[in-house]
Amino acid sequence: MSSARPLTAALLLLASAAGAREPSGAAVLEATEEMRAAAAAWLTTLDDDLRTQGTFAFDGPERTNWQFVPMERVGVAFKEMNLPQRRAARALMRSALSDRGYLKVTTIMSLENVLRTMEADRPDVASRRDQEKYWFAVFGDPTATDGRPWGWRVEGHHVSLNFASTGPETDDPLASTPLFLGANPAEVRVGPRVGLRALGAEDDLGRAVMASLDAEQRAAATLAPEAPGDVAGVPGAPPKIEGPAGLSVREMNATQQAAVRRLVESFANLLRPEAADDLLSEIDSAGFDQLHFAWAGSVATLTDPATTKRHYFRVHGPTFILELDFQEPNHVHSVWHSTTDDFGLETLRRHHAAHAH
Repeated sequence: MSSARPLTAALLLLASAAGAREPSGAAVLEATEEMRAAAAAWLTTLDDDLRTQGTFAFDGPERTNWQFVPMERVGVAFKEMNLPQRRAARALMRSALSDRGYLKVTTIMSLENVLRTMEADRPDVASRRDQEKYWFAVFGDPTATDGRPWGWRVEGHHVSLNFASTGPETDDPLASTPLFLGANPAEVRVGPRVGLRALGAEDDLGRAVMASLDAEQRAAATLAPEAPGDVAGVPGAPPKIEGPAGLSVREMNATQQAAVRRLVESFANLLRPEAADDLLSEIDSAGFDQLHFAWAGSVATLTDPATTKRHYFRVHGPTFILELDFQEPNHVHSVWHSTTDDFGLETLRRHHAAHAH
């Protein structure tokens, strides 16, 4: 393609950028230990009834039963917690997220108040739109110190964060997917928070990749003239995506490849550094040159960021699928899936196969 650059030089540039991000095993284990301590601390603040309400078997079906729509959930909601319990729950969130990630997640939660104002004429608005209706659930026993697997989740409308500590003896002791974030409204257009775009930076980075492509590259990247109804990676089953599609990063110049990396890192870096580095090192180990960028829907948004035209983009590689779907009139969904190890299931399968328990 006309805008392609010599592959070797471009990949050397990307490899050097990635090298500083590779985590040590000790750092990942330290991160899981901090998460374990935070989860155990939250559980100690709960009375017996709430502790029973908020804990589940690690190997039970609830751990993989994630959702992102406004609905009642199991676990313990902010709404049910007193102040010390809320502080401990927020400390648990902070143990898994970067500062930027924590701010983004809590901003998304706060959009429920914006929706409550926008939908004030709905008879069920008070129960449907509530920024305190985000539920925490713990799977297994984080108070145990013998290395047994455990996990936790915080979830509500447009937020589903899922973490699993698979144990220090496994080859990948921390799982942090699926990771779903959405925003409604995608851009606040009325009231004192006008202009707020909770996922604006991530959407802008994806649009910037598409905008950087020449006509031939855009044609290769485009999956369809219309955006899909939603991300493919919805709850209930693995994403129904038949292999990488779109434009290979091998067909991009170094500047375009760097833009793809910035897009991927913008999502990974919502997690604490050790968890982000874990995801990014997996991508680089499998080969950054194996990634594909795909687009569907309107390209009007490339020249007019204020447009509400639907668009969708995806980055797909051997280890992950990252999607963002902008829906009309003003609504956005994003999700990061591991292609093999959501919830740490494959890590545990490998470990159990190698060590007959």
